[in-house]
Amino acid sequence: MKVILLKDIEALGSAGEVVEVKNGYGRNFLIPRNEALVATAANMARFESRRKRQETLAERDRRAAEALAKKLETESITAQVKVGEEDRLFGSVTAQHIAELLDEKGYEIDRRAIHLENSIRELGVYNVEVRLHPEVAAAVKLWVVKE
Repeated sequence: MKVILLKDIEALGSAGEVVEVKNGYGRNFLIPRNEALVATAANMARFESRRKRQETLAERDRRAAEALAKKLETESITAQVKVGEEDRLFGSVTAQHIAELLDEKGYEIDRRAIHLENSIRELGVYNVEVRLHPEVAAAVKLWVVKE
């Protein structure tokens, strides 16, 4: 039985490939789990139109992410934190804190898109990476200052 893979399957191939599988595996496992379609002419045409639509949407999302990245590159945010002796922070500046600061500036960025190697525990200036799209990242300047 020939099937069109809708998802990447490690043992078979990547999404969009037409592969030959045993009848039972295709009918009882792949097709019910929406991981494959039977490779008929109608399904091939439907899959191609869906793939083109998804590529168009992905390209639009990438362009929007690039435009947002250019805006973010020019931004600078300031985190005012409480410090103790020797300018040691009480707590740390986390991705959630940075996301809230960006939200105050008008950017709705999910905290999971903000990549910090470690929590920020000292005063100073940091470049924080924000992943807006799998192919697009921006660096935001973060100032950590005394309250």
